[in-house]
Amino acid sequence: MRLLKEAASLIVRQATINDLDALVPLFDAYRQFYKQASDPDGARAFLKDRFEHQQSVVFVACDVDQAVGFTQLFPSFSSTRMARTFILNDLFVSPAARRTGAGRALLNAACEYGRAVGASRMSLSTAVANVVAQSVYEEAGWTRDTEFQAYAISLI
Repeated sequence: MRLLKEAASLIVRQATINDLDALVPLFDAYRQFYKQASDPDGARAFLKDRFEHQQSVVFVACDVDQAVGFTQLFPSFSSTRMARTFILNDLFVSPAARRTGAGRALLNAACEYGRAVGASRMSLSTAVANVVAQSVYEEAGWTRDTEFQAYAISLI
């Protein structure tokens, strides 16, 4: 497990199920940011299931020994590229740790991991109104898709 240093006291590393207690409040706050009701028990169950079934890759940003942010990657594939890809589905930094480089460090760790495992691409989406996150992504080299329109349908 490789450690990445971005700032003097900031460490980003791949999370394990042992990080569940530190991740749950961050994941719950992330969901609340997107207008979901607080549900720490549901957050714990969801993350635990992802870890136990190896369905995602999570990175955690820690300042000293306090978790201050996380990102979660879901594996996917590109038929046209015939290659592995990742969806960077979640990225959250606690309000107190914003503007410390934690978000950028998490993005860097995600991309480094993707390259290390041979992924051809990583994608993400964010709320249209989340201009702060959009500026962080663009400063980190991510580009807005101008070729495809995204669609979704609710199944529940």
